Amino acid sequence: MIVFAWVVIGIIAARLYKKQSEKPQLWKVVLVVLIGFFSFAINLEIFGEALKISVLPLGVWILYWFLRKKKTTWKKYQPFAWLGFGANFIFMAFLLFGIPIHYLLYPENEPSTYISNVEGAYIINTHPTAIESSLMKQNLIDLIQGAKQQNYFSDSWYNETFMEPDKITERFPYMIANSLPKWGSGLHTTVYLEKNGKGILITIQEKQFYFQTEHSLLEEEDK
Repeated sequence: MIVFAWVVIGIIAARLYKKQSEKPQLWKVVLVVLIGFFSFAINLEIFGEALKISVLPLGVWILYWFLRKKKTTWKKYQPFAWLGFGANFIFMAFLLFGIPIHYLLYPENEPSTYISNVEGAYIINTHPTAIESSLMKQNLIDLIQGAKQQNYFSDSWYNETFMEPDKITERFPYMIANSLPKWGSGLHTTVYLEKNGKGILITIQEKQFYFQTEHSLLEEEDK
């Protein structure tokens, strides 16, 4: 969406440039737009996405301060300065438009969003209680994609953790390394595997998603 926003900004800048009777230098136009982009903004969170809403056109004010005595020059570059400030809203509009599209293409409740390619994936033991195992090679991706989202905080896990602290064992002693999310999602995931091989815990920044497969993803290695 950022690319499309830049395309729109470029089209508007080209039209403004054509309307100028005295053509300004292109590199100066680009510089003025970039300076005009500078603004004071407030941060908001919409649908889990951080947005910056520009309030004060600081870049426009800076340009006006330096060019205020050159009225002809200021008149020439003023539209491009305001275009720079308006670019903030163009980016915000494309981001808001892209949010539902992103959720449509990369749904949060589908494991395929986070694990789409496991060709080079392998298991890393992250706790001493982990048994030497490897990932199943046959139908591995089918098992993962067939996983169902579950509540991470189950009653049995709560009882084991808080009611019987002397019997605590690491719930996710494995990490699935080198698995890839769906192409184009832009996600950076960390994938942990439950000790029974059926629970998949996916961590993305401040979010966690838990899925369970019908069959274990682990194969115990022959000794």
